[in-house]
Amino acid sequence: MNIPRAPLLLGLAGLIPFIWGAITVMAPDLGLWTARALSPRFAGPYVGLFYGAIRLAVMSGILWGFATKLSGAQATTGYALSVIPALWAFLMTGGGPVSAGISLMIGFVGLLGLDWLFWKYGVAPEWWMRLRVLLTAVVLICLGIGVFV
Repeated sequence: MNIPRAPLLLGLAGLIPFIWGAITVMAPDLGLWTARALSPRFAGPYVGLFYGAIRLAVMSGILWGFATKLSGAQATTGYALSVIPALWAFLMTGGGPVSAGISLMIGFVGLLGLDWLFWKYGVAPEWWMRLRVLLTAVVLICLGIGVFV
């Protein structure tokens, strides 16, 4: 089954801050312009770090929604697991841009594992993993540019 158009387009649009952050790392003059014209948090690794923490929190809410479709012990496990991405972002993104970026990368890899689990439980859409792998790959590349370039 193909990814429906609306989730695909909205998911891709949600990558814009990550991509912008990576571009402004690779094009320092654009990063300086962005910092002066908008704010330093919209340039370089900072936009990816700030937005990445937000995205992990949003994904916790999505996973919570999937958990509502479960019952019994599986539901309890689902609810408990669904809060991990938000807590991870909250607890692990201090300490500077490099450690925060690495922590977010680990968080997004872990999130992909949770996505798979809810998909395997049958409460995520059939196309879910195709979308999540695509989006996660781009996020990891962009955060990696902010951390390692």
